[in-house]
Amino acid sequence: MYFRKGFVITFQEDHTDTFEPVRQRIHAGKGKVRMLGADYLAYALADTIVDNYFFVLDQIEEEIEALEEKLLTYPDKHSREDIHQLKREVIRARKCVAPLREAISRFSKSESDHINPKTGFFIRDLHDHTIQIMDMVDSYRDILNGLQDLYISEISFKMNQIMQVLTIITTIFVPLSFLAGLYGMNFENMPELRHHNGYYMLLMVMVVIVLSLVLWFKNKKWL
Repeated sequence: MYFRKGFVITFQEDHTDTFEPVRQRIHAGKGKVRMLGADYLAYALADTIVDNYFFVLDQIEEEIEALEEKLLTYPDKHSREDIHQLKREVIRARKCVAPLREAISRFSKSESDHINPKTGFFIRDLHDHTIQIMDMVDSYRDILNGLQDLYISEISFKMNQIMQVLTIITTIFVPLSFLAGLYGMNFENMPELRHHNGYYMLLMVMVVIVLSLVLWFKNKKWL
């Protein structure tokens, strides 16, 4: 956007028409954009750009909230990719907003005779909006860093839960395997092997051991 007294020259790098709302206001002949000069038109165009950044950041905020809820319920391998994708979008937004903030800052501090004092008030308000956008971008970047730490914590927690279950199962089957191995030896002088109810007695001992271990684990709040 190039601004001089009496005219404003704008250009766009792609097919998206960011300035269409301003163009519609000009064609409709409504608002201050028709009554005031080129300085207000330059403000209106810059204000449209800043408003679009607010729209983009609102979308990013919604994606962050959805991702946070997903991490707290069921994080998966795609969650890490989503976090990195959002971080790249936030960084790209910051790189775009930083030069815009500097340009609007110089615009708001300009003492040119081409800028009406009434328009200067709107430009200073627009500069405050760019500062607010930068604060939002930095805040989202910190939130995403926190979500990355949360993802690592949740994955570690679930892994610990899995290891805990496997450890409990292994602990339960260790004494059962010992008893099965002990009475699986083919020694002739083992009185229990010739007992009429020896098989059922061994099963009963195994059941008691399993129940005792389960109750002990629950008492320790491991289950």
